[in-house]
Amino acid sequence: MQAECLRGRAIQYYRRRHEKPDGRALLLYGYEPHSGESGPEFEDPVSSGSEMRFHPLRQEWALYSPHRQNRTFQPSKAANPLAPATQDGAITEIPFSDFELAVFGNRFPSLHPEAPDPAAASWKTQPARGDAEVVVYSPEDTGSLATIGQDRRILLIEAMIDRYQHHFEAGAAYVLPFENRGEAVGVTLSHPHGQIYAFPVVPEPQVKAEAAFAAGYDLEADRQSWGKDFAIAEAGGLQSWCPPFARFPYEVWISTRARRAGPWEFSSEDVEGLATLLGDTVARYDRLFEQPMPYMMSFQAAPADTSGAFQFTVQFYPIMRAAGRLKYLAGVEQATGIFTVDVDPKAAAKALRDT
Repeated sequence: MQAECLRGRAIQYYRRRHEKPDGRALLLYGYEPHSGESGPEFEDPVSSGSEMRFHPLRQEWALYSPHRQNRTFQPSKAANPLAPATQDGAITEIPFSDFELAVFGNRFPSLHPEAPDPAAASWKTQPARGDAEVVVYSPEDTGSLATIGQDRRILLIEAMIDRYQHHFEAGAAYVLPFENRGEAVGVTLSHPHGQIYAFPVVPEPQVKAEAAFAAGYDLEADRQSWGKDFAIAEAGGLQSWCPPFARFPYEVWISTRARRAGPWEFSSEDVEGLATLLGDTVARYDRLFEQPMPYMMSFQAAPADTSGAFQFTVQFYPIMRAAGRLKYLAGVEQATGIFTVDVDPKAAAKALRDT
């Protein structure tokens, strides 16, 4: 299929859709139209057999996907499934010799558009109908949000906006772009990438956040009341900061000064500012302990059906509390949801400002 020219908030870009033999879609985003013939591809059927079960005491859903036990785990460089196709004929998820940024359906998905109805049970269930996508930042097998460059980060945000719109139009209740970075977090593929989950329900933390915003909570007014001690950096219409209520050491949030429900409401200045701060935050993390920081990062935007009062944030949860020391979720945190934090957020903000 020919690449389609799209007008983003900050750029003009192109999107090429390629249908995989197993039924999944591969979307190639770039500043230039992508062309070329595809090489060999995976052809085995993709399992859709996930289901959701409801926890009656915690009032939240869990996903059950036994087929994910077989997903690719720390492959060799030659077997990297996120690399572009090579001359040796190795099969990868991106069967082209080069690309700028790629998004495709996960071969081992937790959510699937055609997930079947669960078997009858005495507990509450529902089909895990949604989507799970992989977002590959670059053809290079090393790098990070800090090193891929501003142009690639802007393209990434524009692609995220495109996927938000697609999944909402397809009926998703909530869309979560996220990144897990580092083996310490459990990452199975080291190639720089993130993911996008499109949920059939709004997860409980986002239900609570939506309720708080609908009741009149003003995050930006609250942030300003804390003063400059928690601030880290500014760019465009956004800022990065450590929340005084952080649950993780060196936790960082990025937010817009003007209220935005999600990046689909961004101006070009907002897109450029977010791209800058994504790179800046990861660079500061990597300088902090002079090694790549393992972290979990998510785009926290409004659900599909919202009051319009939601405030978009990007939230980074790093899991190092000091050089060579990981932050683990202890029994009390798992059991109660009450986190014990070893680094004061004001001190964390100063350390990150000074790196």
